[in-house]
Amino acid sequence: MTDQNVDQMVRDADPYRPEGIGHLDGAQQTLLEEIMSVPTLHSALEPSRPDRRTRPSLVRRTAGALAAAAVLAGVLTVPAMLRDQPDDRQEGRRAAPAGTPMVYSAAALKAAEDNPRLLINQPGWTVTTVYGFAEKQGTIAFSSDSQRLEMNWYPADVYDAFYADRLRVSRPEAVTVDSWPGDRFTYRAGDFAVMLRPRDGVFVELRTGGHWSRDTFDQVLTDVVRVDARTWLAALPAEIVTPDRVATEATRILADVPLPPRFDTADFDDIGANDPYQFGVEVIGRVGCAWIAEWLRAERTGDDAARQRATEALRSSHRWRVLHEMDEQGDWPDVLWEVADDIVAGRPPAEYAPALGCD
Repeated sequence: MTDQNVDQMVRDADPYRPEGIGHLDGAQQTLLEEIMSVPTLHSALEPSRPDRRTRPSLVRRTAGALAAAAVLAGVLTVPAMLRDQPDDRQEGRRAAPAGTPMVYSAAALKAAEDNPRLLINQPGWTVTTVYGFAEKQGTIAFSSDSQRLEMNWYPADVYDAFYADRLRVSRPEAVTVDSWPGDRFTYRAGDFAVMLRPRDGVFVELRTGGHWSRDTFDQVLTDVVRVDARTWLAALPAEIVTPDRVATEATRILADVPLPPRFDTADFDDIGANDPYQFGVEVIGRVGCAWIAEWLRAERTGDDAARQRATEALRSSHRWRVLHEMDEQGDWPDVLWEVADDIVAGRPPAEYAPALGCD
């Protein structure tokens, strides 16, 4: 990872800096409003063990995430999320008699094991957005009334750069989150960030949004707990697309989407766990980026037939059902449609990749 990439990651990870907010629009501004939450945990909490560390997973596309936002419909109650009851809405959970522990797929368990698995053990918090969990970067956010708390994790090798950036925000104050040491930074009254120190290759930053006081934030920090993989999975809304559901859900949303040449849906196995909106960003983003790359290749080589096929595919994006579902929740589909329309008109934009999250 180059110094330039690290600097960009630090900037992308801190959209709340005053100098950055004025430049955000569309989907990036929407992302600032993303909220996440999780219900209280009454059982199966993982004891704090300093010698046992987690290794969180990685979101494929920071830029793509910044171009998207999602709010899941409905609020989950704590008992519904944590009881060992069958839930046939998730393919990762197989129906079982009452009282029988949930059975999760190996892929779902691995995704849960490979992330920090932090939840808020306090009533009134619900999960509204999840994305990542595939490598060493991911996000889970929580919401309760007018308060938001987002947890983001990153590779440990960028910790020093993040920390140096946060030192320009305020002096650090030592805090502990379920025996995990870290530092709190204060952007302004009621606006805080906590950086937890690296463990097993990653570190976590907690970031507030909405209305907070120092006392309220300190209290919530005492209620953030690290849990085992099964408890964490049980706390996720049924709408979350976990790794064991990726193939089935991808087939569903691609039913009316033409696939580019040599496009392999088996490559979706690195997506991780995502809410439906972010899952759509990941899947349709890859399809859209591949069609754009095919159009550019055909244009460059004079392959008129391939160029026409790519043109028709990109034009058809206005009819893709999943984009219309997503458009009710965020601005990412509008970004794709704008880029697609420019290409169909024969004027491909020079800088489309960051907006769509193309590799």
